[in-house]
Amino acid sequence: QVHLVESGGGLVQAGGSLRLSCTASGRTFSMYAMAWFRQAPGKERESVAAINRSGSSTDYTDSVKGRFTISRDNAKNTVSLQMNSLQPADTAVYYCAAARTSYLSEYYFTEDEYDSWGQGTQVTVSS
Repeated sequence: QVHLVESGGGLVQAGGSLRLSCTASGRTFSMYAMAWFRQAPGKERESVAAINRSGSSTDYTDSVKGRFTISRDNAKNTVSLQMNSLQPADTAVYYCAAARTSYLSEYYFTEDEYDSWGQGTQVTVSS
């Protein structure tokens, strides 16, 4: 497992932007597929974006496509989520997750694939 720490959450008005970052401990960050999940009050946690080990492949849930961008820097052990055109429906606690995998090209959208989680960072979008 890897220790994950998120940062960058906060309060923003609708239409604004935020950038979340997740820093991982250890020297094997490039062995992990990464993802961002979120959980809104009273709702189940849902996947937002995922990225493979090299950063060459990404995917997004439909509601954030064209607005959010996931990226990673393996040299700095970080994965980021750039969030633009934020909407009140994006309000949630955002979690970074890591899944160790032997497959360079794969990423995952299901919680069960991930065995390391950050503590979460709150994102609040006001209307």
